[in-house]
Amino acid sequence: MLFSHLWSDLRAAWNARALVSVLTRREVAARHAGTAAGVVWPYLQPLLTVAAYYLVFDVVFSMRLGAGAPAHAVGTFLVVGALPWMAFCDAVQRGMSSLIDAGGVLQKNPLPPVLFAARSVLASAVIYGPLLLLLALAYTPLHQWRVPLLALGPLLVLQLALCLLLGYALAILAAALRDTVQLVGFLLSVGIYLSPILFPLSMFPEDWRWVLWLNPMTALVQGYQQVLLQGAWPPASVWWVSAGWFGLLVVVLNLLIARSRDQLVDWL
Repeated sequence: MLFSHLWSDLRAAWNARALVSVLTRREVAARHAGTAAGVVWPYLQPLLTVAAYYLVFDVVFSMRLGAGAPAHAVGTFLVVGALPWMAFCDAVQRGMSSLIDAGGVLQKNPLPPVLFAARSVLASAVIYGPLLLLLALAYTPLHQWRVPLLALGPLLVLQLALCLLLGYALAILAAALRDTVQLVGFLLSVGIYLSPILFPLSMFPEDWRWVLWLNPMTALVQGYQQVLLQGAWPPASVWWVSAGWFGLLVVVLNLLIARSRDQLVDWL
């Protein structure tokens, strides 16, 4: 069967979905354990960050983007891309560390490694999913709840799928080579500058725009901007590029699973 190794892991995760649910709840609970704010804290941090963007750029400095930008207010523009980017970074980083963190458990119990990668990414989705929906509710009245808002569902599902695939792939690479964690951490820290989050795509030099498409979030951010800032359907490039990244990650992950099947626990 094509992609049989990946399909086997996905089937194992589905068959153990009750266990994944328990592990996800524990992961979320661990984020706010011992804090005074409790369950509010994981949600409060991203909200305070995007609120700071809006306060500084729109209220204090009243900064504006030039003609051709999806929005004129800088803070309003930044928030739409920054929150999905924070969700992406959190899911990928936690997914990447999932197997290393679960090394002791995997050495003692013959559990499918995919369960722990799924746990970490889904725990991130539990935190950022409601925040992204709240963002949508805050912006959609600007466009009288137009039909293109329906595109938000596929965009969110695509982002979750990309995070699951990329997080699991990086988790295997991190188990084999610990330098992966440092390298990916650096790429995520600079990735926001290589995407249309801080500035519209039109402001980037035309000869170098191809660099932005090396960031898997570029297409999705454009999709969010089209829907939430302009009330329009995302262009075809958003779907084609996202589908390309999805297909590439499926191929790479299937290969990594096949190559690491007999050695993964030893690496941990």
